[in-house]
Amino acid sequence: MAIQVNPNRMELLKLRKKQAVARRGHKLLKDKLEGLLRDFMRIIREYRALRAAVDEELSAVFRNLILASATMPREAFLTALAFPKCRATLEVRERHLMNVRVPVFSFSIEGVLQSYGTQSTNYDLDLAMGSVRSVLERMVKLAEVEKTIELVASEIEKTRRRVNALEYVLIPQQEEAIRSIESKLDELERANIIRLMKIKQILGMSAS
Repeated sequence: MAIQVNPNRMELLKLRKKQAVARRGHKLLKDKLEGLLRDFMRIIREYRALRAAVDEELSAVFRNLILASATMPREAFLTALAFPKCRATLEVRERHLMNVRVPVFSFSIEGVLQSYGTQSTNYDLDLAMGSVRSVLERMVKLAEVEKTIELVASEIEKTRRRVNALEYVLIPQQEEAIRSIESKLDELERANIIRLMKIKQILGMSAS
């Protein structure tokens, strides 16, 4: 949709100023988009490495738990897991990444997870419980990274839409409006010159 403006020099100056602002905004948004994309790819690499580590550790924990449950009396196995003497704490803060507010999770466990005696348990259960703290910390970090990816991806999409709106809609419309005003002003100037020439010609004929 073309911009509707009056073809005069005041409107031309206003449009040129608006276009200068739009071009600066376009450059800033494009720089921001490039920065967001760099950060996004870095976070994706971090996520893949962390996801692989969590999957591997969780598999080991479940494998050891299955072995423990298979080799221990059921009542002893359930009792050993029923009363952990620990407390988990999760704190949530925020930080800015390219003007995007992303979460920072701080996770801690106070106390011990292995609150059972060793007489009725086995080594497989010890291995599983010994890895739980590390797995939980990695899972919380994974949740932080996943949320960051979601927020950055959303900001990338918003920024991309703004860049495209400026690059393919607003700036071309402004350029077309500027060309239209310049063309009409040129026509008016040529018409004025022709009128002046005719007036000069008429005055010259009258003088003779």
